[in-house]
Amino acid sequence: MKIKEITKIYGEKGESAESIVGAKNSGYDKKMAERIVREVKENFAVRQSERRMLERNWELNMNFLAGNQYCDIGASGEIVEEEPRFYWQYRRVFNHIAPAIDTRCAKLSRVRPQLIVRAASDQEGDLRTAKISSNVLKSVCEENSFEEVMSKATVWSETCGTSFYKIVWDGTAGRCLGQNESGSVYEGAVRISAVPPFEIYPENLGCENIEDQPSILHVKALPVSEIEEKYGVKIAGRDISEFSFAPCSSSQNFVGAFGVRSGNTLKNCELVIERYEKPTSAFPQGRFIVVAGNELVYVGDLPYLNGASGTRTYPFVKQCAIELSGSFFGNSIIDRMIPVQRAFNALKNRTHEFINRLTMGILAVEDGSVDTDDLAEEGLPPGKVIVYRQGAKPPELLGKDSIPSEFFEEEERLLNEFIQVSGVSEISSTSQNRTQVTSATGLQLLIDLDDTRLAVTTDSIRRAVKKAGQHILRLMREFAGEKRLMRMTGEGGKVDLYYFGASDISSDDVVFVSDTEDARTPSESRSLIYEIYKMGLLSDEEGKISVETKRRVLNALGYGGLENARGLAQLHANKASEENLRLMKEYVGADAYDDAKIHTESHIRFLLSDEFRDGTPQAKDRFIKHLGEHAKYAEKGLAVQNRQSGSDGNNTSAQN
Repeated sequence: MKIKEITKIYGEKGESAESIVGAKNSGYDKKMAERIVREVKENFAVRQSERRMLERNWELNMNFLAGNQYCDIGASGEIVEEEPRFYWQYRRVFNHIAPAIDTRCAKLSRVRPQLIVRAASDQEGDLRTAKISSNVLKSVCEENSFEEVMSKATVWSETCGTSFYKIVWDGTAGRCLGQNESGSVYEGAVRISAVPPFEIYPENLGCENIEDQPSILHVKALPVSEIEEKYGVKIAGRDISEFSFAPCSSSQNFVGAFGVRSGNTLKNCELVIERYEKPTSAFPQGRFIVVAGNELVYVGDLPYLNGASGTRTYPFVKQCAIELSGSFFGNSIIDRMIPVQRAFNALKNRTHEFINRLTMGILAVEDGSVDTDDLAEEGLPPGKVIVYRQGAKPPELLGKDSIPSEFFEEEERLLNEFIQVSGVSEISSTSQNRTQVTSATGLQLLIDLDDTRLAVTTDSIRRAVKKAGQHILRLMREFAGEKRLMRMTGEGGKVDLYYFGASDISSDDVVFVSDTEDARTPSESRSLIYEIYKMGLLSDEEGKISVETKRRVLNALGYGGLENARGLAQLHANKASEENLRLMKEYVGADAYDDAKIHTESHIRFLLSDEFRDGTPQAKDRFIKHLGEHAKYAEKGLAVQNRQSGSDGNNTSAQN
């Protein structure tokens, strides 16, 4: 067993696994490994049985979302197709679930909370730590395409009610630092992935929080080639169901004989079970077990210090569409829409059958003149030809002249019920307004009401992203090392390369702040900024807008580059910040082209901060001398400006 391969994946040394996995030839260790594998697989089978109906309900939701809406959960607990009463009956699908979910996902895609780290105080050291931590979050999220991961997780949560984020440390990622006897050495990186609910098996289905679960299983079906590459174990593959992870023969079709989706068949794969156990008195650091097929490939402590106050916990974050009290898994809007969708399909199909009967006609015959058994078996399909006995009363056409109004009234009621259940109005989904509201204010209130209905889901997304940010910083704090290079972008658009270490990321003295902005469009956000500007809330007491405020407003409007092209204020501020750090160690002279006001304010602010409180008297003298040079250059510039003004005045007088 290659413990070092597991080390690369999980960032752990793996010494605790050597006694069990490293000695395959030892009889005692082999029996212990077999016992652990047996316990893990038996526990997995028990959890499968406990939540079997939950999985079938998720599969039913996926079928209705995909348009396979004539199916249900049968008595055997499997997805079965509903048989038609007569062969001629219409079984068309009028899917209103898919556009409702599409609209919800589109509105939720605007909920992209930007995680920042707020400094514990306004001191330079805390501000620098907060800046580095915020840029670490931004860098990791961009590297992992976190917005795309959030979109995948949102689709899963809207379909099944729950989705998960898995945040782990990948020791084989990042820049290559060199070679050793084991191969290439990489700096490592945080990896974030969206995990469907089918892969997560909690021990207690009634426990709501992940952190309170005694243990969690993460089960995946991986190709045997990938298992050998990751874990160094050669095992035989088999065909496994995509959702239920049940074994199946190569000829078995898990899509269903009637087109009902119940999972695809994964070829030449095997189950990899990761068991995470909460820290207990027996295992103070928790326990992490990896079983691939029938092989035990890793046993050790929980791999990450990703809990509060440096504790070990699970590398998962949960996101729900609708949270349920006393349930680990959440609920989906599709669960509420399925009964309405069934009634709507039945109504529309009966309406179309009624129209066909009006156009094709139905024949009424005298008793004994026709074969009634044939009618009982086939029903009355539109356009059926009936042969009657000679001398009997000829068949008559029956039927109303028009469709009853009850059909249209029921359709209207069902459409309104779709809106009430899904929380998505026609204004959001089809841009149609069937209400009597015509004013702009009233329409905006209707749109805001739709956003309010999504508040439960958006709050869950924000909480999940905030927890994911905490996991990211804690992993970087644990594995980043002493020196790590990162590209950071400041507010003014300046790009710097920073070396930082784990000590620069302190998750204990910072506050994680999630953007609380609701699901507003960019145009709505810009309009709000314009209104604030017109109200004069951005101006000072003299009615002027500072350079710093202008820069922030332009950045918020998406025109940060315009500010850089117009002025040099941010460049001067960046240069002054660099001079502050250099003046602590050596003397730096002022330049004639420096903006004296910006530099002076930056240097004085640094002198008054706690970071300079322990500075030496020599450093203080260097700052005073440096400020004196700025004052001299400012006086010279003012004198030159006065001479130019006087010269211009004399020229003007001469011309007059």
